[in-house]
Amino acid sequence: MAILGTPANRIESKEKNTMLDYLRIMLNARIAKMDERGASAVEYGLLIAGIAALIVTVVFAFGGVISGVFNDTCGAVNSGTGSGGTC
Repeated sequence: MAILGTPANRIESKEKNTMLDYLRIMLNARIAKMDERGASAVEYGLLIAGIAALIVTVVFAFGGVISGVFNDTCGAVNSGTGSGGTC
């Protein structure tokens, strides 16, 4: 039976502290990794929202021009075929 304060107990105590330190480091790393996942999800969400806003802006800005291009194309196809159909 070892007496408290003997070299054998000090080594055991040191090993336990080392193991606890290792577990603390691993848990902190896992928590930090989870936090980064959440940040990445937020960044992707903001990126998607920005792209969606850009698409909406382009559609409103050039919607009339694009509609005119399609109508001109439809008219050219109808006049070329002579069928008088609708697009």
